[in-house]
Amino acid sequence: MTYPLLQCSKPEAARPEVQSMAHISENISEKENQKPNDDNWIFVNTEVAVMGDVFKPLTLTVDSLKKMNVKEIKDFDIVSHSGITKEHIKSVKGVLLKEILEKAKISQQDHTDRNFYIVARASDDYKATFSWAELFNNPTGDKTYVVFEKDEKPLKEEGEMILISLSDTKTDTRHVKWLKSIEVTRVQ
Repeated sequence: MTYPLLQCSKPEAARPEVQSMAHISENISEKENQKPNDDNWIFVNTEVAVMGDVFKPLTLTVDSLKKMNVKEIKDFDIVSHSGITKEHIKSVKGVLLKEILEKAKISQQDHTDRNFYIVARASDDYKATFSWAELFNNPTGDKTYVVFEKDEKPLKEEGEMILISLSDTKTDTRHVKWLKSIEVTRVQ
């Protein structure tokens, strides 16, 4: 049995809006699969500022994190927004984000004052956002870390400190490499 060949007079790929979307998709894929290179070193920070609506702004370093309540997290995957496992992590060490925020003391007026959001910002301006309730009244708070060590070695190409949220299904979307600041802002 033979099947007739169908041809379109104007292929879908020739339409400008489809070409534009293909270009965007191509760029996202390239960025998503970017391997560390010499250019990435410009993003590496040795300090992370905890600032904004806090009573005690902090400057975190690897050494200051090591003096806090360090947890070891084992065997998890970094999963991209498309569902592809990008990396399997055997072991990391870090400190819960909510413990860092408790040390900085969010500027709450009383126990009902909970309208804050927290932005983890990278030096390349990538951002991950959390609500106060998400970190302090939800399991997410028990699975969001500022990490400084991977597989018993200091972090390097990803920056000295990164932020990970292991409660997310797609862990890569709030995986902040080259962490530069943790910004607390009151919702207006």
